[in-house]
Amino acid sequence: QVQLVESGGGLVQTGGSLRLSCAASGRFLSIDSMGWYRQAPGKQRELVAFVSSSGIRNYADFVLGRFTISRDNDKNTVDLQMNSLKPEDTAVYYCNARIQPGLRSLYYVYWGQGTQVTVSS
Repeated sequence: QVQLVESGGGLVQTGGSLRLSCAASGRFLSIDSMGWYRQAPGKQRELVAFVSSSGIRNYADFVLGRFTISRDNDKNTVDLQMNSLKPEDTAVYYCNARIQPGLRSLYYVYWGQGTQVTVSS
């Protein structure tokens, strides 16, 4: 059973920093892209950033220059360093990964359980 487990959310003041971590566990063959999405109350889930298996990074415009995504392929982890946080960054943040469970299997999208990030003004 493949699982994505997140950690690192919390409450921070405007301008502060938080670091989110996500680890993939269970039995699987390989991981393609890994990334982070977020969902604020009353809004749709949106992409924050993702990183390919080769290390190519992509960011949503609203986090450029503030957030940094990093990945450790040996540990099957992806982190999101969030700096200069704003109240509008308040949301539940979800880890996402495309994972191949086994040989001759397709890649499937897996989600973490979500971690709350709250930025106070």
